[in-house]
Amino acid sequence: MSATADPGPDGPSPVAPDVVDKALGALDHALDVVHDTVLRPIIIALRAVAYGLIVALCSVVLLLALVIGVTRLLNVYLFAGHEWITYASLGTILLVTGLILWRRRRPSPASS
Repeated sequence: MSATADPGPDGPSPVAPDVVDKALGALDHALDVVHDTVLRPIIIALRAVAYGLIVALCSVVLLLALVIGVTRLLNVYLFAGHEWITYASLGTILLVTGLILWRRRRPSPASS
């Protein structure tokens, strides 16, 4: 018997095509393991950082738009011609909010 099988329409075929399939299968499995153990956690962490930055940026924009809108509302409709009342009332609201948040904070365990 010869080293090759009977020639087909494309010519002689090698005896062991399974060796290449097994080698490529092992390489594919190794790459899957590397992807699942190394790259997937990195991708998930970077995705969380990116989404966090997007949420933070949108929050800052929304907060600024809200403060500007309230200031305009107070200046134009409530205290027309008396801007100092608007600034004093907004300052008081922000000061009280800051004081409430400051009292609710938890000291870090390392500082005690």
